[in-house]
Amino acid sequence: MRPGDRVGVAVSGGADSVALLLLLLELRSKLGIVLSVVHFNHKLRGRASDADEEFVASLAAKYKLEFHSSSADIAKKAKKERANLEDAARRARHDYFRSLADAGACTRIAVAHTADDQAETVLAHLLRGTGLAGLGGIHPLSGPIFRPLLPVRRAALRTYLRRKKQGWREDATNRDTRRMRARIRKKLLPLLEKQFQPAVVEHLASLANLAREDEAFLDALLEQRMAAAVPEREGEVHLALADLLAARAKNGFSTGSRESTEYSEQNHGSAAMGKRMVRGIVERLKKRSGQLSASHVEAVLELARGGRNGSSLSLPGGIEVRKDREALVFRAMRNAETNRAANPPREFSYDIDLSRGAQDVRVPELGCVFRFRVIDWPSEGEENKNREMVLDPERLRSPLVLRNWRAGDRLRPSGHQNAHKLKRLLNEKHISRWEREGWPVLTSGGVLVWARGFAVATDFAADERTRSGIVIAEEKL
Repeated sequence: MRPGDRVGVAVSGGADSVALLLLLLELRSKLGIVLSVVHFNHKLRGRASDADEEFVASLAAKYKLEFHSSSADIAKKAKKERANLEDAARRARHDYFRSLADAGACTRIAVAHTADDQAETVLAHLLRGTGLAGLGGIHPLSGPIFRPLLPVRRAALRTYLRRKKQGWREDATNRDTRRMRARIRKKLLPLLEKQFQPAVVEHLASLANLAREDEAFLDALLEQRMAAAVPEREGEVHLALADLLAARAKNGFSTGSRESTEYSEQNHGSAAMGKRMVRGIVERLKKRSGQLSASHVEAVLELARGGRNGSSLSLPGGIEVRKDREALVFRAMRNAETNRAANPPREFSYDIDLSRGAQDVRVPELGCVFRFRVIDWPSEGEENKNREMVLDPERLRSPLVLRNWRAGDRLRPSGHQNAHKLKRLLNEKHISRWEREGWPVLTSGGVLVWARGFAVATDFAADERTRSGIVIAEEKL
């Protein structure tokens, strides 16, 4: 805090937050700060929640402090979002705190998490399964939110309040041992303190501090690596497999072999940075909430190491990743209702006129040009072996149209006995749904005669009677 700061104190009515308010009231003249009281009513306990708000409002009035309050039906919100109730409450509360800071009502928001809260959080993360970031627990600073009581034990704050003869509100849900956090608080931590280590809370808090320090260092390396190897273009991130699996940073720092990008059990540094790169990319791209687990990250690495070209994965947060030859491509999946206007499908249709010979057709929707060339076609010779890629112009009918593929399109490529849906043929080639979007086809009189990557339709292919042929080449613009 700095002199002149307008500090909003988040007060729920519980002992910790009430103690924080009184402590800052004692210090405000020395610190040169202006205090206000902030309260968020989650509407989770009916009349008890409203009574908490009334208690906090009266406390603000007692000390002649400005009172900011808001509320939301968190149970309804969590159900709608299919989210964990506690997570939904925290997000809503923090969104409100940040809105106060954005509006200038408060410079910073002080929140009353204690050393006990930190220990409970670290244990909860350990029990659920976590990595280094989870061991960092509750962060002292998070945007405008800061937590000055993280080094302080909960019991010390209650002693302080009793000495001040200040009451507080008790939340009955904190005693409900059906909730994991309550079981950790009421059963696990007391057991650890009594039978294993009296200073377990302090040790867990120290572990969180050390983990955050290491995490900050590794995040700096990640930013360096991402800047060098992970360009973002048009809402997509392309990550070369070599960069992911070797994961070497600039300026001499190397986490992998310089000779090979092949994964091995000994290449731990490479794997660690690769996992961080995956998490960093997903965090950069995701448009909605979603927690990326260790199994999700490992699945992405398996896709990179051994997945087939065109295969893809869906990840939390609305992210999809596909393997594209020697790279992984990440992007936020479209929402048909909200994003169709912003991201229209790549639909196109161009008439082809070959009466005058060759024709070039620019297709900006795909960023390429298709070149239609008329060639002499011998009845015998080496070139005849490639006739499945050559159309016989005598068999084509108007209109001749180059367009994107559509559901229901069918093609009988040369060498096939029956026509098949183009969607099935694309699946058999492991063409991902990203790649097939806007997939070009050629129709003759409404019949599919050619599709990118396939032999021409049997009924339209050059044969021993063909005297001239049409070949189609595709080039990038």
